[in-house]
Amino acid sequence: MKTFDRRAVLGFSLAGAALALGGCQRTTTAGAPLEPISSVSSYASMGQVGTYGAVSDRFPIASFDTSSINPAYLRREVAYTTSQPPGTIVIDPREHYLYYVMPGGRAMRYGVGVGKEGFGWSGTATINSKQEWPDWYPPAEMIARRPDIKPQLSKLQSGIGVAGGLSNPLGARAMYLWQNGKDTLYRIHGTLEPTTIGTNVSSGCIRMINQDAIDLYNRVTVGTKVVVLGASAGV
Repeated sequence: MKTFDRRAVLGFSLAGAALALGGCQRTTTAGAPLEPISSVSSYASMGQVGTYGAVSDRFPIASFDTSSINPAYLRREVAYTTSQPPGTIVIDPREHYLYYVMPGGRAMRYGVGVGKEGFGWSGTATINSKQEWPDWYPPAEMIARRPDIKPQLSKLQSGIGVAGGLSNPLGARAMYLWQNGKDTLYRIHGTLEPTTIGTNVSSGCIRMINQDAIDLYNRVTVGTKVVVLGASAGV
């Protein structure tokens, strides 16, 4: 089994008011009932360039104009050959794709943003927990290095952080990756910056358009296997 190459996972940058997420601490926000997202599914499943429709959720998610990104990164079902069983998540950072493996040689494919240069990683993990509209608790080391984020932080139930909501860098959903019984600090999560999908932008976390993060969240369960490919890895 491969192990994670953390390589300065706690680094990150600030883009306007949106935090470009680095290492992500565990959150404790309780989940609210999921809302159906059929309004956005039809666009991506047919590979159409249009908008991911607005989603009624605990916080309203605005529609996303997909013409602002490469249409190859829209959610769609594709043919996919892998040795991994259905229900596995396979992430290909080089191509900026996340695959949710389905039966019959098929997969649901999503465009993702991945770690920027020096922050890449590969290995196998499991989804230890899932959170809707999670709080974000930046590591103390990050706060010390980036005092400019302090105005965005407040005292929450589990420490100093940013409450779940429309200004939270984890977006609408987060899935927490563990390995060998330990939190890797990597997450698969929504983003405040959907136009960064298809780029190397994060400090190791896998970011998705919020509508896609909800779609994946609804498919996976705690214990789901996640395989992140390396430079020469196969599946």
